[in-house]
Amino acid sequence: MNANGIITLTTDFGLQDMFVGVMKGVMLGIAPDARLVDITHDLPNQSVDAADFVLAHSASYFPPGTTHMVVVDPGVGTARRMIAVACNGQFFVAPDNGALSSVLREADCPVIHEITNANYFTPSPVGNTFHGRDVFAPIAAHLAAGVAIEELGPRVDDPVLRPELSPDVSPGRLVGRITYIDKFGNAMTNITRADISTAFARAKCTATAGPQTSRLVSTYTDGAPGTELIALINSWGLIEFAVNQGHAAQFADLTVGQEVMLGSSDK
Repeated sequence: MNANGIITLTTDFGLQDMFVGVMKGVMLGIAPDARLVDITHDLPNQSVDAADFVLAHSASYFPPGTTHMVVVDPGVGTARRMIAVACNGQFFVAPDNGALSSVLREADCPVIHEITNANYFTPSPVGNTFHGRDVFAPIAAHLAAGVAIEELGPRVDDPVLRPELSPDVSPGRLVGRITYIDKFGNAMTNITRADISTAFARAKCTATAGPQTSRLVSTYTDGAPGTELIALINSWGLIEFAVNQGHAAQFADLTVGQEVMLGSSDK
């Protein structure tokens, strides 16, 4: 597999500080022709699950040979592993903390290497608080510039995987969880379009999050502006709770990990 020079960045650093800019400077010093793409730097602090979700719903939209760098690293400076992965026609660089769980589960024969070869780190001493600068950014840049993944360190056969939370699917009933809340307050779940077809066939259904039962609608504008919690199948094929021109998470006190249910409706 040949790298194409594109490097994506997914972090929880935000843009207030110098962290993202410094990582980009390191990358461009190694691979001056690299094309850097920000997926997001606004993940919730230390949320490995959010990193996993975002990358799982982003990586496939990039061309073959793209290098994806993820830095959401609560264990920075500890003995936790750092890994580079080649799978699905792309490269991934991340701490081995489960941030690549969904990518690895969907991969066909992933090649995984621990990152140990200090020849590809920054030349200055590696600190204990900013491996994004000292390790992940230079490794991503070297991969994007054509360095073979085998050069980075030994093979890994046991990457850390987060628990896979599949919905409970039965005829006329679905129980899932909120997995991600976006900037607009829309609460995405792990319930898919296919799950709904399995559980309900031709029957109509309603969705419940906490004490509120919602209509399953087609678009945001089907809900009363600002005053009604609705559910719909979003563009990722997932059940999502939303408020038309409002913030569903605040409106209904929704949180990541909260249980939600879809049930049959007679209406």
